[in-house]
Amino acid sequence: MDNFNPKLAAWLKKEPATEAGLNNIQIPGKTRNLVWQNRYREPTRYEQELVSQLESAFAEGIVELVELVATLNRRGLRNEAGEAWTLANFQDEMARLGY
Repeated sequence: MDNFNPKLAAWLKKEPATEAGLNNIQIPGKTRNLVWQNRYREPTRYEQELVSQLESAFAEGIVELVELVATLNRRGLRNEAGEAWTLANFQDEMARLGY
């Protein structure tokens, strides 16, 4: 597995190549725009509810982790295992989900 994108090497010059094709990032007019390029499945109902609750908390000005976890618990949102949130399991969940 490469640790870099070898197709980006062509863009290290001051000017990109003018012709499309092999070793270029995309062919103009033939590029498929994948909105969720790094997502391997659709979010679960639990994940969607978690996002909704997080957005709501942030909109209320909650930005500190302790207050955020307390807010999720106060609203009755539990983690996927059905447990109340703690600082540790919230951080673990964010790492698992890629945040």
